[in-house]
Amino acid sequence: MLSVAEAAARITAGIVALPTERVSLLDAPGRVLAEDAVAAYTMPPWTNSAMDGYAVRAADIVGASAGTPVQLRVLETVAAGAFPTVAVGAGEATRIMTGAPVPEGSDTVVRVEDTDDGTEMVEVRDTRDAGKNLRPRGEDFVTGAVVVPAGTAIAPAQVGVLATLGMPAVTVHRRPVVAILGSGDELVDLDRFHEVLAGRKIVSSNSYTLSALVRAHGGIPRLLGNSPDDPDALRALLLQARGADLVVTSAGASVGAFDHTRAVLASLGATLDFWKVRMRPGAPIGFGTLHGTPWIALPGNPVSAMVTFELFVRPVIRRLLGHARLHRQPVAVVLEEPVTIAARLTHFLRAVVSVRDDGVLAARLTGPQGSGILTSMSRANALLIIPEEQSHTPAGTRVHAFLMNDEAQLSATFAL
Repeated sequence: MLSVAEAAARITAGIVALPTERVSLLDAPGRVLAEDAVAAYTMPPWTNSAMDGYAVRAADIVGASAGTPVQLRVLETVAAGAFPTVAVGAGEATRIMTGAPVPEGSDTVVRVEDTDDGTEMVEVRDTRDAGKNLRPRGEDFVTGAVVVPAGTAIAPAQVGVLATLGMPAVTVHRRPVVAILGSGDELVDLDRFHEVLAGRKIVSSNSYTLSALVRAHGGIPRLLGNSPDDPDALRALLLQARGADLVVTSAGASVGAFDHTRAVLASLGATLDFWKVRMRPGAPIGFGTLHGTPWIALPGNPVSAMVTFELFVRPVIRRLLGHARLHRQPVAVVLEEPVTIAARLTHFLRAVVSVRDDGVLAARLTGPQGSGILTSMSRANALLIIPEEQSHTPAGTRVHAFLMNDEAQLSATFAL
């Protein structure tokens, strides 16, 4: 069996970013820029004031204090959006607002709080701003500069920058269509929930969970439905995956008498790269290609499906979208309880990570770690990584974890 790292590397090795399309800038958050965004002008286009105050010469305010203010003649008032009409000379000042271009001859903007806010004459009562409060021309970017490089994930800050560059639309990589298929005689959709209440069936939660995960990470889910444990039915649904950029199946991937996924995929001409990974939960995972399209077979247990999606499907979606960084960066956490693993497999345990009063990230398990306890995933904000050779990990040990949501990531950033 492959290690988790080996399996992840094998899966992503042949995946490339999808072709590009143009989208409105307002529709771009969550997408990945496919072309460098280059500045057509310089920003700011002129040296401007960082304060409401007075543009002066630093040499003219030497020794200014509340007790011995320096008096300067005010030449004019320049608001943001206006331009100065005269240069500042010795003993002179220009009343100026934040963002307005500073006049020639000045090298300082004294904040209004250090003056009497005069309009014809002004008293300067402090020298702390000498040589300060100027935003130099080109401080942000200059003409011809690559301001947002290709491969950048577009978030709100990037939207603002791209708007500043005058780009109402941008070129991004197309969102991947991910075909999702479940299997099992015991599964029903929500329209048959009465059978669940009668104790005869269970809800196909993986269809909903995997669809939500695909959507959350930038893909477009295409739900093919749930196949009964019948090879012909499974084959018919898999044929509907044509045109997808990635095929994800759940269940039917083990070695039971009714697990048909491998055989049916082989009958359709699929290639098999590997089957099984040294991990828990989620060891029965397969990867290959189906008519040139990558397919990943996930386990049927709901927790196993979510964990293996995180480790193997999410990176593929990110690569298809054009992201440079495919995997989450693990962070160090301290265990608040001992952990014992029975099998020599890398374990990914559901946990809650929080910041202690001393600023350390601490982790505690959500409770029982059975692969069918889906509610444990809803309570968790992290996956603890316990190496296969680490059969017993005492409380107080520092281990690594993947933080699974923005709130956890923010807490980690704050703590670290």
